[in-house]
Amino acid sequence: MAAAVPCTLGSVQAGRARWVAAGCSRLGHGWRLSGSWGARRVGPVLWARAWAPPAGGPVPRRGYSSDVKSEDELRVRQLEEENRGIVVLGINRAYGKNSLSKNLIKTLSKTVDALKSDKKVRTVIFRSEVPGIFCAGADLKERAKMHSSEVGPFVSKIRAVINDIANLPVPTIAAIDGLALGGGLELALACDIRVAASSAKMGLVETKLAIIPGGGGTQRLPRAIGMSLAKELIFSARVLDGQEAKALGLVSHVLEQNQEGDAAYRKALDLAREFLPQGPVAMRVAKLAINQGMEVDLVTGLAIEEACYAQTIPTKDRLEGLLAFKEKRPPRYKGE
Repeated sequence: MAAAVPCTLGSVQAGRARWVAAGCSRLGHGWRLSGSWGARRVGPVLWARAWAPPAGGPVPRRGYSSDVKSEDELRVRQLEEENRGIVVLGINRAYGKNSLSKNLIKTLSKTVDALKSDKKVRTVIFRSEVPGIFCAGADLKERAKMHSSEVGPFVSKIRAVINDIANLPVPTIAAIDGLALGGGLELALACDIRVAASSAKMGLVETKLAIIPGGGGTQRLPRAIGMSLAKELIFSARVLDGQEAKALGLVSHVLEQNQEGDAAYRKALDLAREFLPQGPVAMRVAKLAINQGMEVDLVTGLAIEEACYAQTIPTKDRLEGLLAFKEKRPPRYKGE
C-alpha cells in the first residue's frame, strides 16, 4: 500500500500541471477576451476615465473626472494617455471607514468580474478615496443587524470576492495610505504587491471580536511573512505601522506620507508604469506560473513554468519583441 503513495502523488502533480497547461492555453496565440467598458454604469459602479500625472509630477487630491458622483462606493477609473491600461479602484465609503458592506461587496464582485474579462486591462491598483483609511474591514454595524444564519454566507461572499481579486490575470497593487484592518488587510493580501505609507496601520484584529480572519487572512498572511510571525500577529491582533510591516515583508515598499495623503498611491502608479511596456500575454502567464508554482513542489512547479512558457512561443508579441530588439526600438505589443 505504501508503494502506491508516490504514484498517487505523481498523478496529482501531473494532473495539476495539465490543468495549469490548459489554463495557460487560453492565454496563448489567438486568445480573445470578451467584454468592454462601453457602458457608463455597471450597477452602482461608475466607469470613469481619468488623468494620472507623470512620474514625479504634482498629483491632484482627486484625479477622477468631474461626473463621478459622491455617493459611489467604488470609483473605477481607466487611466489614459501614457497610463493607458492602468485601472484604479478607489473605495469611497467615508461614512463607514470604507468598511465592507453588502453593497460594496456586490459592487466589487461585479467590477472584478468585468476586469478579468477585459483584455485592455494591464494593471489594477486598489486604493482609497478617503484620506487616512484604506479599508477598516467588515461593516460591523451592518453585521450586528444580521441574523446568525446570514453571517456565514456573507463571509463566504467576502472570501469569494477576495479570491477573485487574487485570481485577476494581471498584476494588482494595493496602495495602503491609511488604516487597513481585518478584511481590509485581507483584500490587500490578495494583491500581488502592497505599498504602504509609513503612517498606515494594518493588522488582522478579528480575534479581538472572538472570531478569526475569514477573507483568506489565515492562509495568505503565513504565505506572505511565514507561519510563526503570522500566528503571532493573528493571536495578538497586533496592529503594525508601515515601517513594521515592511520589516516583516508584509509590504514591498514603505514611504513617508505626503501632504496630499497619497504617497502609497503615487508609488503604486510608478510601479504600474514600469509594468506597462512589457508583453501582456507574458505578464499574465508569468503571474499564473508564479501563483500556481508556489503551491506545489519544485518539480511540478518547473512543469508549470514549462507549460506557461510554451504559450508565449507562438505569439505575435514574441516575434515583435525580437524584431524590436533587432531594430533597436521600443516594442509595440498588442497582447496577441
